[in-house]
Amino acid sequence: MAATTGATRSVEPLTVGRVIGEVLDMFSPSTEFTVHYGSKQVANGCEIKPSATANKPKVRISGSRLSNKLYTLIMTDPDAPSPSEPTMREWLHWIVVDIPEGLDASKGKEIVPYMGPAPPIGIHRYVFALFQQRGGGPVSGEIRPPDARCNFSTRNFAAQNRLGLPVAAVYFNAQKEPASRRR
Repeated sequence: MAATTGATRSVEPLTVGRVIGEVLDMFSPSTEFTVHYGSKQVANGCEIKPSATANKPKVRISGSRLSNKLYTLIMTDPDAPSPSEPTMREWLHWIVVDIPEGLDASKGKEIVPYMGPAPPIGIHRYVFALFQQRGGGPVSGEIRPPDARCNFSTRNFAAQNRLGLPVAAVYFNAQKEPASRRR
């Protein structure tokens, strides 16, 4: 299978999964990034157990380490508390700013600490949206973290902080795991 570049990658899975529309506006992917929980790579629509997502994932942005481009990563759950009644849409799970191109999110500045998925009911989507920061300089001193995790809006946050449209996005599904039986 041939590798795809960010510019040719289709946004169709994001549209089918209602990520474009409910969370993000239509965009043209222009950057590659990968999200891994341990050895599992996140692919649009894949299912990952919440227990496998307790620790923050490794998020790597493709590109040259010699580049001066910086990125902002946002992770949300648009299905909180339940997909049929998402009254807390979007639940904010993580924001990292000033991530250098060619490196991973651990090299950026975390302005909202990672909170692993814990869906109470139904199948939830967890969306990672990547934005290229404008102007080339760090924004960690300029971006104020939101007051609450519930009712966050990726769109509004991007607009308020002049991030523009995303340059890449990926999502996975998760649902509450059955309680382990004790004997």
